[in-house]
Amino acid sequence: MKIIIQLFRILVGLLFIFSGLIKANDPLGFSYKMDEYFEVFGMDWMKVFSLSFSIFMCALETLLGFMLLLGSRIKLTLWLLFLMCAFFASLNFYSGYYDKVRECGCFGDFIVMTPWQEFRNNIIMLVMTIFMIIKSSYIRQLLGRKIDNAVVFILIVASIGFPLYTYNYLPIKDFRPYAIGKNIQEGMTLPPNAKQEVREITFIYEKDGKKVELKPEQIKTIDASYKYIDRKDKVIVEADKAAIHDFNITACKGDDVTEQILNYSGYYFFLVCYELDKTNKSAFGKINDFAKLCKNEKIPIIVLTASSDQIESFKKEIGTDLDFYLTDGTQLKTMIRSNPGLMLLKKGTVVDMWHYHSFPSYSDVKAKYFKN
Repeated sequence: MKIIIQLFRILVGLLFIFSGLIKANDPLGFSYKMDEYFEVFGMDWMKVFSLSFSIFMCALETLLGFMLLLGSRIKLTLWLLFLMCAFFASLNFYSGYYDKVRECGCFGDFIVMTPWQEFRNNIIMLVMTIFMIIKSSYIRQLLGRKIDNAVVFILIVASIGFPLYTYNYLPIKDFRPYAIGKNIQEGMTLPPNAKQEVREITFIYEKDGKKVELKPEQIKTIDASYKYIDRKDKVIVEADKAAIHDFNITACKGDDVTEQILNYSGYYFFLVCYELDKTNKSAFGKINDFAKLCKNEKIPIIVLTASSDQIESFKKEIGTDLDFYLTDGTQLKTMIRSNPGLMLLKKGTVVDMWHYHSFPSYSDVKAKYFKN
C-alpha cells in the first residue's frame, strides 16, 4: 500500500503542476474561459474577478502540486486537493450533462478536452486523493521544517509571479493557431480527411394521446392518425473545425478585405484592440509615433477591433488617424493576449508580436525585419 500511495502522490502532484503551469502560461486565456462559465451560471457580475480568479487558480494548482511532492503540510494539502478535484468534477459534470461548455479549458490551448473527458480525469484524481487522505501517515515531509518553509515561500512567490509575468508580457510558449510562424490562411483550411458532422434526427408524433418517436425512415409507414408534434436533432459525431474559423477582416463600410490583406506580399502590421472600451489608451502615445513612421516608409498598419460603434469616438480620444477594420471579437482575443497588441505579418504568416508593455521602437523592428 505504501508504494501505491507514493505512486498516487507523484501522479497527482505532477498532474497538478502540469495543469497549473499550462494555465499560468496564459492566464488571460484562462480568464476568458472563466467568463464563459460565469455566463453559463448567470453570474455575469463575477466577470470583473475573472483575471484575479484565473491567476489565483493557476498559482494554487501549481503550489499544491509541489507541496504534495514535498510532503509539505500534507493534511492541508490533501484536503485542498480533494476540494479542488470535487469542485472541478462537479463543474465538468454539469457542463457535459447540460451541454453548456464544449471545451473545459483545464489544459489551456495545449490539450483541448471536453468536459466529459476532464470529468473522468477529475474522478480518477479524486479517488487517488481520497486514498492518500486515508493513508496520509505514509507520506513523509522530505525537507526539514525551516528549509521546507523557505521552499514553500519561494514556491508561493514563483507560482504567483509566473502568471503575472505572462499576463503582462505574453505567454512564454504559444499554443494558439496565431502563434509566431503560423500562417493564418493555412489555419483556416480543413485537412482533406476532416470529419463531417453526423446528426441523429428523431420525429415526435402523437397517436391516441401518446407520443411516439420515429426515425426518418419510419415516417413512410405511418398514416393520417399520427399528429406531428416536434423534431429532435442530436449530434452523434462532431464535425472537425479548422484551427482558425470565423476570421475575416471587414472595412467599416462592409467590404470584406480578408484575402486582399492576407495575400499582401510585404510586411503588414495588425494592431489588435478587441474591445475599445477595455483598450489601454496610454499605450497610444508610442503607437501613434510608431504608426507615423510606418506610413512614412509605406509599411501598412491597421487596427482590428470588434467595437464597431465606438471607433469614431475612440479615434478622437486618442488622436489617431489609423484605419480601423472589423473582426470577430473571439478571434481577436485569440490572436494576441494584449489589448492593444501588435502583430507583424508577411503573406499571412505571423512574424512577430508584442504586448503593449513591451511595445517596440520602429527602429528596432526595422533593423530586425526591414533591412532589405
